[in-house]
Formats: sequence, structure tokens, C-alpha cells
Amino acid sequence: MDDARAQAIADGFKVFGDKTRIRILFCLQDSEKCVEDITEEIGMEQSAISHQLRILRDAKLISVRKEGRYSYYSLKDEHVSTILQMGMEHAAED
Repeated sequence: MDDARAQAIADGFKVFGDKTRIRILFCLQDSEKCVEDITEEIGMEQSAISHQLRILRDAKLISVRKEGRYSYYSLKDEHVSTILQMGMEHAAED
């Protein structure tokens, strides 16, 4: 593996290093949600959630769909869900 690819993988995993982003990703596992739904479920200010959503979008972990004045967020693909599930299983190990 070359350095550029190793760096890209390391940068991708850095995004998973924040508990708020992890909570947002788990929040989106079941269905797409707007910012208001996410803020309500997580219990944080909209500006903080919006900032984290931008980071997740930039990392290509979530997708956004616009409908009128609302933006709806969802996991980008099944790979993201698999990574979350594997992390959950690993954290549950003794």
C-alpha cells in the first residue's frame, strides 16, 4: 500500500474519532432525517449538529437530499453501516 492510500484511510478513520459524529451516524442508520430531527434525537444545538454534518458530508459518509427548504441526511452507503456495526460489536467485546 502506498503512502497516499494509507493517508486517505487514516483520514477517513479520524472522522469516526468524535462521539458526536458517531451519534449522528447511528441516528441516521434507520432512516433519513432533517437537521431538526437529528438535533432533537441527540439533544444538541442545531449549529453544532450542522457543523458535524458538514464534516461527515466532506468525508463522504452521508448524503444530503434537498426538498424545499429542508435538507434530509442519510448514510452514504452500506459500507458506513457495516463500519458502525463492526465498531459496536468490537466495543461490546470483553
